[in-house]
Amino acid sequence: MLKILESSRNRVYLGGKFRPFQEMKSPLSKFTSSFLPAPYILFFGWVFFIFSCGKKSETALEKTLVPLEFAKGFELFRGENFWEIHVTQGYTGAEKTYRYLVLGEGNEVEKTGFDAVVQLPISKVILTSTTQVPHLDMMGETNKLIGFPQTDLISSVAARARIDAGKVTDLGSGPSANPEMVIDLQPDWIMISTLGEDLRYLDLFAQANIPALINGEYVEQNPLGRAEWIKFTGILLGKYEEAVAEFEKIKIAYQEAEKLADQIPAYHRPKVLSGVMYQDVWYAPGSESWGAQILQNAGGDYVFSDQMGSGSLQLNYEFVLDRAAEAEVWIGSADFPDIKTMGTNEPRYRNFQAWKTRQVYTYTAKKGATGGLEYFELGYVRPDLILKDLIKILHPELLPEYELYFYQKLP
Repeated sequence: MLKILESSRNRVYLGGKFRPFQEMKSPLSKFTSSFLPAPYILFFGWVFFIFSCGKKSETALEKTLVPLEFAKGFELFRGENFWEIHVTQGYTGAEKTYRYLVLGEGNEVEKTGFDAVVQLPISKVILTSTTQVPHLDMMGETNKLIGFPQTDLISSVAARARIDAGKVTDLGSGPSANPEMVIDLQPDWIMISTLGEDLRYLDLFAQANIPALINGEYVEQNPLGRAEWIKFTGILLGKYEEAVAEFEKIKIAYQEAEKLADQIPAYHRPKVLSGVMYQDVWYAPGSESWGAQILQNAGGDYVFSDQMGSGSLQLNYEFVLDRAAEAEVWIGSADFPDIKTMGTNEPRYRNFQAWKTRQVYTYTAKKGATGGLEYFELGYVRPDLILKDLIKILHPELLPEYELYFYQKLP
């Protein structure tokens, strides 16, 4: 259930493997959850405690909205020794809001009407997307990871150490195909990233008393909105303040880099091509997408800036050639090892000026010990590094001492 970060030779990571972009288009309305809507009641004023012999107390507690700065797919509410998280955009086209309750240590009051209840402290978690792994690393909680689908995709040094020590169970093609493995591991919670097709397992996990929480970070199109989902994970780990501190550092770094590029006049912004061909269709980021926004923030003139959409555009070759034949830079050209291989694989690429002048960049500079691309793992939570890379490529004079982190020019 590894989700989408960027095209990789005209495919995306999904379900633990590469698939064509068009699979993102499948309608989600047919997927339903067996959960009923989860109403909640907010009482102001006096809080009454009801005690009865042999039963835990039930309380109606006051909570306060904690505003988020950029993310739109979830909401946070804080109370005395508890949190409520409402995931409003768990996946593209989601109509249901998922409500989660996180109880602080010592708070064992039973609650009903939630899709999942997490009791802190926790010691064992399962993740299903590489983009979630850096959250653990950044908050010093990697030692809690006990399961992951296709562990070879993980690049994190700390996580790989646990994997090599046999402390992380490889869930194979994904927990949606191996729910019994998840149940056998009995994690304190499992974080799910989904396009909707595996919602049927939520009820199964609930029956096994395993909180299953949907992370919808990939739906966010603001780069800092995706990064802000670290707060979601922080609450589930009992480390909200640490998560906020990490996000603040990322936000400041991103905004400082963005200000550098803001000074670039329009006439000095190079034309930028993005995307690749797959079965005669050119796939590229829509102008409202996460990738297009970072290109713009980096001081690029995106050749498809008038092609609306937050997902992937599907264009014909003639249109792309007309628009981008003279583009100065080609960003995100999949995972070809070199220019020659790229041109051999698809001879029509040779018609673009960026290919002729060798101004083609891909995101394969850093790979994990087992071949996983760090870009697919760290990119969501570190958009500041992607932005700096693109500024260095498009306007190297603005960051003279900076060295590319994710990207490299194809040799």
